Amino acid sequence: MELTLTPMTAPELARLLGALEQGYAEDLVAHRGMTPEAARERTVAQIGESLPVGVDTEGVLLRVGRVGDTEVGWIWVTLPTAAAPNQAWIHNIEVHEEHRGRGYARRMIQLIEAELAQLGVPELGLNVFGTNTVALGLYRSLGFEVTSQQMAKRVAPAG
Repeated sequence: MELTLTPMTAPELARLLGALEQGYAEDLVAHRGMTPEAARERTVAQIGESLPVGVDTEGVLLRVGRVGDTEVGWIWVTLPTAAAPNQAWIHNIEVHEEHRGRGYARRMIQLIEAELAQLGVPELGLNVFGTNTVALGLYRSLGFEVTSQQMAKRVAPAG
């Protein structure tokens, strides 16, 4: 069966947000040196600002990837804004662990690109942690290019 994207429902978002918040907070701890508490607070605040009315937030595409009746993952994209008038943005793409390695993330991106093309959106962007080599390979193979790069170094405390 072929993967399809369907609009996310409020109960689906409620179920998926917990894992998103936990995973993003863990990434902030691992890659940005934040404390677990600060990372969790920042994660909850950012998601709350980005999705103030959940699935009904204007300018947001929340889609569930399905193969038949089976949910295999999901994608969250923000449509262009005044700050980025020509670019949609992938906030999250996730394939559930038991369904990974089957090309579903690739297909979800291709389907969201088709939806964006229908809306006249000319560009799609995203952030990825530099240590996520699997995602980096996927994005490069889909034609994404590095447009900016951040670097960090931990500094040992004095004395």
